[in-house]
Amino acid sequence: MSKVDLLRRKETHFILWRPGAIDIPPTLFIGKSTESISQFQEITLTPSPSFPELWEVDVANCNLEENQVYFYWFKVRNTDPYSLASFNQVLYCTDPTAYTIDRRTRAPIPQNVTAGKTGITDFDPASVILHQGGKLTPCDPDGRVVDWTNDPSPSLLPSNNSLVIYELPTRWTRVTSRNTIEIGNGTFQDALALLVPELSSTTFPTVAALNNRAHLLELGTNALELLPPADSNQVDNWGYGTSNFFAADYDLGFPAASKSPSASLDLVELIKTCHEKSIRFFKDTVMAFSSGTAIRNINFLDFFVKSGSGDPEQDGRDGFGGDLIKYNFQTSGYDPLSGSKIDNLFPSRAFLKAYLFHWMTYYRVDGLRLDSVNNIKNYDFLQEVKDFSRSLWKERGGRDDNFLVIGESIGFQRAMLDQKRLDSFWNEDFKNRVKPAVVGKSYGGESFETSIRKMIDCRNLNLGFTDGSQVINYITSHDVEGEGAERLYSYLDFNRVFDKEKRIKLAFVCLLTAVGIPMILAGDEFADQMDNDIFSKDVKDKSDRKQVDPVNSSRLDDDWRKRVFYYVARLVKFRTTSKALAVNDNNFIHLDFNQGKRVLVWKRGSGDNIVVVVANFSDWGTADPLNPNSQYVIPNWPNLPSGKKWREITQERDVPNSFAGKEPIFPWEAKVYTVV
Repeated sequence: MSKVDLLRRKETHFILWRPGAIDIPPTLFIGKSTESISQFQEITLTPSPSFPELWEVDVANCNLEENQVYFYWFKVRNTDPYSLASFNQVLYCTDPTAYTIDRRTRAPIPQNVTAGKTGITDFDPASVILHQGGKLTPCDPDGRVVDWTNDPSPSLLPSNNSLVIYELPTRWTRVTSRNTIEIGNGTFQDALALLVPELSSTTFPTVAALNNRAHLLELGTNALELLPPADSNQVDNWGYGTSNFFAADYDLGFPAASKSPSASLDLVELIKTCHEKSIRFFKDTVMAFSSGTAIRNINFLDFFVKSGSGDPEQDGRDGFGGDLIKYNFQTSGYDPLSGSKIDNLFPSRAFLKAYLFHWMTYYRVDGLRLDSVNNIKNYDFLQEVKDFSRSLWKERGGRDDNFLVIGESIGFQRAMLDQKRLDSFWNEDFKNRVKPAVVGKSYGGESFETSIRKMIDCRNLNLGFTDGSQVINYITSHDVEGEGAERLYSYLDFNRVFDKEKRIKLAFVCLLTAVGIPMILAGDEFADQMDNDIFSKDVKDKSDRKQVDPVNSSRLDDDWRKRVFYYVARLVKFRTTSKALAVNDNNFIHLDFNQGKRVLVWKRGSGDNIVVVVANFSDWGTADPLNPNSQYVIPNWPNLPSGKKWREITQERDVPNSFAGKEPIFPWEAKVYTVV
């Protein structure tokens, strides 16, 4: 698909699709400067000759100047059934498909609307566009346009089974300053500083861990998942309530020192730099619900579920304070994808696929993480998303094995895998087992051996997983509220474990040698901890317990945390290059539960590509371990291929063949051996 028809039309026309009230025709309200709204033009939109639900005006009829940036809104009647007092009143709304928005200026309030009674969208941000060469071109408010020159081919990006994903919530960066806690929101430019050694964080210039060292390159992860980069009106939390689907987030694109927002350019620079570093960029995508989007006023009932109306689409779904998207409403009319009239049009599905097209082609993202698929609750649409985005990936030149559509679901739903609705799923089971394991406990009444077997090999979960790319394993995710979900440091604290360094290293060995794609929550790689009391009874809003706890990058200054970071970095770089860890096999070759021991040994790979992990989940250790004659013998140790040697990864040392499989074991320690 070379171009979505609606987006092709937007090159030469201002387009408003499916306005819900047309007794007063919608109009375009447009001008050159948001500081002089009194000089804006108001131009009436007319129905397309072929599609009465497609309202438009040709750019040639708008008296626009060449090479000029314009700010605009659509003036419509409100169709939001939530606001009965303002229903059918006139509002100025952001373009639902605006490529860029500017929150510095909000929509004017019509004279017949009382301020404060018509909801947040009375103050919609301005839509932004550049008139250039007789066409409408996406741009930032200062007129700059994105540049993808020299962007590498997607065929060169890492394969799925060699990934280590870094989950980065830029909105909650917290720094220490003069022994106090200082809160700030990161930006796309701050994320870029994690990839370029010569750059410093624009928002946190005093934090050494974020400046002039390219943190992510040192760590070695080869996939970056930024929490939702699409625009949201939620400034102080994650931004999972998408407001403007086609626009990069305004706040993430407006560092404090900048004179003008530059979200599009900054995000493209971040993604392009990822590609140059052979790092894939995953878009965290929210399609179950939205927050403060203009569509709720332009045409609520075609696109959203009215809460409490008895609509069966609401059953079992949670919009988390936002508007649930309607997936089963079917009609006939203009299809924004093909440009033809069809009888089985699902407006929301078509709108969201156009949105995905824009992010796959304009921003060139390399994978999708679908948030809260249980609240999308539509298997057919999920498969449409997977098939549609994969077809776009192939058109860009990508391979089958280096693209994923990942679902995040509270409680894995087997049917989605059996019916191949999505490629991969977040594996909550790994998190639920690894944390108890490093304090010597099993999960959910299982034996300790069973817990470890299921943790290390997702195929043992009996959920139908057959390939490591089908699961995303993690110790912690951004959902840090509730017992067992908190950061590992804090979990160990709650379990009165004081020597945390060993346990954290052990957990990372499990994560980075298990079957599945490892994902690391930003901060876990240096043992960050919770700054907020997620269990406090004084917290009235439970969502605050997880949404505002930030990454404290200053903690990387601690010596023991630096040791954890470099330990994890060695494992990450090994995981991304090891052929043995990229295949779908795992064998437990030794189990020892005698005399208080909990020692398990697993082997990945075969032939010349072998990894052996020796993990001790107990206080037991070899007596007098520093004595050269002390040994712990593993009877089924693999034979060393001719001309090869053993190397232990965590300590970066070669191991004589005569010692391999016989080295002393220390409490709560793991060693990772490979053939080189």
